[in-house]
Amino acid sequence: MNIMNNYGSLVGRVFISALFLMAGVSKITGYASTQGYMQAMGVPEVLLPLVIVLEVLGSFAIIIGYKTKVAAFLLAGFSIISAFVFHFNFADQMQSVMFMKNIAIAGGFLFLVVNGPGLLSLDNKLANK
Repeated sequence: MNIMNNYGSLVGRVFISALFLMAGVSKITGYASTQGYMQAMGVPEVLLPLVIVLEVLGSFAIIIGYKTKVAAFLLAGFSIISAFVFHFNFADQMQSVMFMKNIAIAGGFLFLVVNGPGLLSLDNKLANK
C-alpha cells in the first residue's frame, strides 16, 4: 500500500501539473495571440508574464514536490479565477464544461494543499534533514 501511496502521489502531481506546464509554454510560444485573447476578455495584458511564471514555475514546483502547498494554493486560486473570467458563459455548453474542469482542477490542488506532496518529494526530503 505504501508503494501505491508514494507513487500515486507523484503521478498525481505530474498529471495535475502537466496541464499548466504545457499551457505556460504555449503562452510563451503564442504570446501575441494569448495577449489578444486576454484583452478581448477584459484582462490587462500586463498580467500575462505573471500568468506564465505561475503556470510554469508553479507546475514545476508541484512536479518536483518543492513548496508544494504554496504552489498548489496559488494554482487553485488561478484555476478558480480563470473559471469565472474566461468560462462563465453557462449558455455555451463547452464553456460550462471548461468552468467545471477548472473548478475540479482547483479541487485537486486543494487536496495537495491539505495533504502535501507525499513521500517522493523535495518537501519531504527537506523536512527530514
